[in-house]
Amino acid sequence: MSDLDPRWDPWGQTRPVEQVTLGEDRLRVGDRVRLHPRGRADILDLELEGRIGLIEAIERDYDDAVHLAVVLEDDPGRDLGLLRQPGHRFFFRPEEVEPVR
Repeated sequence: MSDLDPRWDPWGQTRPVEQVTLGEDRLRVGDRVRLHPRGRADILDLELEGRIGLIEAIERDYDDAVHLAVVLEDDPGRDLGLLRQPGHRFFFRPEEVEPVR
């Protein structure tokens, strides 16, 4: 189905992701991870380097790339991130995180 088809549903195109494999580890929702943003696109990347977060969701985009939605463990507004509110939920590629046991 193309995006010109009136039956096309952009929100229904992605499949849920239960887990993602990172080396020998499997990451799931609820896992703790250390953040290592690779972009260095802005000051936020520098601020998030080394911080610990919780995987709130594992999502696949329309290009079939997997992203981890992460809330910071020490964020006083973490409950807002768990409610999927902007500013308290950050997206990372699997290779930008390290599992924390």
